Amino acid sequence: MPNVPITCAQLEDPLEVISSLAALQLRVFNSVSIDRLTYSMEVTPTSKVALITGVTGQTGSILADLLLGLGYEVHGITRGSPSDVPTRLAHIMAGHESMKHRFTLHHCDILDIQAFSEILLATKPAELYNLAAQSSVSVSFKQPHETFRVDGLGVLNVLETVRLFLPTVRVFQASSSEIFGKATTSPQTETTKPHPCSPYANAKLVAHTLARVYREAYNLHVCSGVLYNHESSRRGGNFVTQKIARAAVKISLGLQKTLELGNLDSCRDWGHAKDFADCIWKMMQTDVAEDFIVATGETHTVRDFAKKSFAVVGIEVEFQGTGIHEVGLHSKDGSIIIKVNSNFFRPTEPVHIVGDASKALQKLYWRPSYSVTELVEEMVSAQKKEISKEFELDSLSNLDRPK
Repeated sequence: MPNVPITCAQLEDPLEVISSLAALQLRVFNSVSIDRLTYSMEVTPTSKVALITGVTGQTGSILADLLLGLGYEVHGITRGSPSDVPTRLAHIMAGHESMKHRFTLHHCDILDIQAFSEILLATKPAELYNLAAQSSVSVSFKQPHETFRVDGLGVLNVLETVRLFLPTVRVFQASSSEIFGKATTSPQTETTKPHPCSPYANAKLVAHTLARVYREAYNLHVCSGVLYNHESSRRGGNFVTQKIARAAVKISLGLQKTLELGNLDSCRDWGHAKDFADCIWKMMQTDVAEDFIVATGETHTVRDFAKKSFAVVGIEVEFQGTGIHEVGLHSKDGSIIIKVNSNFFRPTEPVHIVGDASKALQKLYWRPSYSVTELVEEMVSAQKKEISKEFELDSLSNLDRPK
């Protein structure tokens, strides 16, 4: 498919972007070879079969674990090389036959509507979880066109394919708390007016709106989960939480001197990806498709997350100064172990982002089970094991720690 950019001017109005994406998608779909899409229009989904896009990501792999544990046959889609075994799925693909034989990995880009349509019709899932996305806010400022193609047009491809070929499948669309950005109310609910402040957030708002449009216009069972920040030991290293957890361990072992961070006052509602996967699945079991906020209702600063992470490895951090001159000091010797780097600041920063998941509690009987402290402990402990293997250490205690 040609790389057709979306102009930055369209970022201001999601409805205009939807119109532009729809026109582009129609041209692309009309160009699909009829021979490759000769299927019966009476396709019936297969019970207990799920299809997950973005399955190699943190949440996709955790969701795959959950569904396999519930007895599903799981099909996952990745853009990765067919010759590679994704790290987050290695335990499944090399695991017990009773689980391994119920998981199939397909290689496809959801921007390739031909390939995606063929996988959808070959697998006939009862549930489709669309988690595929360019999920980095910072990258979206550098690559806004690509972000809109993946997070906007990709979602349109998924929904339009479902409408045309498998309209009875239940669809989950991963939305994001970033759509609220500079919202004037806090905590946010399902009715809070969006105010996105990044290309990523705008693209996610387009996808969120598309999900509602296809639900209302075509009576499709499409629900969106507005996911607040969710982390785990499987989080990618480019995310600030994993960056902090890894640095805490390495600094405690003398393998790194300082950690550079952006805005320490940035607040987020951090939850555990396992809790969020559970809520995502529960959304799909309802007879009426709706949108839900998925959040813990608690907010913490980046500074808080860093202090908790270093505490796990036995280091107390004391912060001094303000703004870009703020530093984190090792309480025992006063050495600087955390610095602020203005290069890590976003061009625009969301305000108080915290979610009210009361609707999920009332209708899905869902509530988070992990505290942020437990989340941090898991992430730091996982980094200890990973760094031990990486540096071939027999014991994490055999390196000198800062005194």
